[in-house]
Order: sequence, then structure tokens, then C-alpha cells
Amino acid sequence: MPAFICTGCGMQYPPSEAPPGACPLCTDERQYIPASGQSWTTLKGLRKGHSNTFRRLATGLTTIETTPAFGIRQRAILARTPAGNVLWDCISLIDDVTVDLLNGLGGVVAIAISHPHYYTTMVEWSRALGGVPIHLHAADRQWVMRPDPAVQFFEGDTKPIAPNLTLVRLGGHFDGGTVLHWADWDGGRGVVLSGDILQVVPSGHVSFMWSYPNLIPLSAAKVRRIAQILEPFAFDAVYGAFSGRGQIDANGKQAVAASVARYIARISET
Repeated sequence: MPAFICTGCGMQYPPSEAPPGACPLCTDERQYIPASGQSWTTLKGLRKGHSNTFRRLATGLTTIETTPAFGIRQRAILARTPAGNVLWDCISLIDDVTVDLLNGLGGVVAIAISHPHYYTTMVEWSRALGGVPIHLHAADRQWVMRPDPAVQFFEGDTKPIAPNLTLVRLGGHFDGGTVLHWADWDGGRGVVLSGDILQVVPSGHVSFMWSYPNLIPLSAAKVRRIAQILEPFAFDAVYGAFSGRGQIDANGKQAVAASVARYIARISET
């Protein structure tokens, strides 16, 4: 039986004779059903018309993106660390070429995902890469549509997954919204891989939303909490979920602080 994939968000469901009646990720207010309606594909179908591209993002960081674009159009990022390669966030398409390239780069020791919109075919990725663990925050457990023993939930606001690699739960966009902090990246400069928990924007800042496509903002209190949790972590760069929307290559800590201040000032106006 095929494991159907929602074409709107890219989420894969357990194998079944027929697709689900609806995708809960897309009917949730943080996403939407496309104007063309709910539709489904499979990995076999996706592989027929799409492929993945690899690009160097920065030192030790490689993006993986699907072309033509599919679903939410996010990218995955391969973090090539001294403790082993970590796949940050997932995209729906995984194929033999992608697996061969990843294995050629040293394989993957773990997968970590910022929030449910990027869970996609995470189980397929884990199995293709040798059954590696998938680290998710327990607050988003309800959004796992295809359970698997590889999925490992963590509690609290931090989880070290390797030396100098820490998952930091900030919440916001989703209760379990998480970023990846690589402390010794690029000679100790430090980097945050932010998904869209911190949405990198073209001005060289970040911003915060509960729903990005539907433009529903976060409260000032939640953004203050995000800033407080992130404060102990040193980082110079911030890389988000999308190519072509800007990136923060330096002074990332200051950019996030300035972003928090300007967001709270605007959302608090009376």
C-alpha cells in the first residue's frame, strides 16, 4: 500500500489503500488548503517529476532543496559537524541520488526537525539513512502523522544531541518550535539553524508569527520568552528555512536582539 503525501504541506501518512480525507496540518489555522483543493501524491509519483539539489550555504552547511518546488518549499540543511552529520529539517522528496550523496558526505547520525510543517517524510529519511534517530519536541507529539520507533521526543527547553550541538525549544510558531545551536561552528563563531521559528527576513532581521501564510502574529509575551530562552547561547550567524529570503551571516546575536525589540515595540502599540 502507498504512503500518501499531502501536496499542500508535504506531510506523509502511514501506508493505506486510500488517502486520508483531509490533512490536519493543512486544515489547522497555521497552514491552509490550496485553492485547488486537497490532493495527494506518493514518493513514487514525486520522484517522477522532481529532483533534489545540493548547494553550499556556509562553512559546514549544505542545503537540500526540491526542484520544481513542492509543498511549503522549505529546504533541509546538512550540518557537517566534527561529531557527525546532522540533517536539520526535512523535505518530502528522498531518492537514491540524495541518499548516495549524503552517504558520500559521511552519512547522517541524526535528524532534528524544527516543527511539524517540516516533518514530511522523516520516517523515510531515517530508514534510508540507516535508522538514525529523529529528534522532535514532545509538545508537538500530536502532529506526528506517521509514528515510528526512530522518533525520539524530548522534554524541556534544551537537548544536547552531540558535543556542541543543542536543540533549543523556543515555542512560538508551534508549542514545540525548536532551533539547532552549533556552538563551535566556523572556529567558534556559532550558528543557529532556525527553521521558521525565527523567520529570517530580507532586512537582515528575524520575525515571529503564529501563522505565516495567514499572517497571525505572536504576542509580545511569547516573543519575550523566545528571547529569554535563546539569550545564553552565543552565535554569529542565523540560517532559516528558505533560500532567497535573506540570511544573517554575521552579528546574528545582535540582529535577533534588535528584531525582538522592534517586533515588541510594534505589536505593543496602542
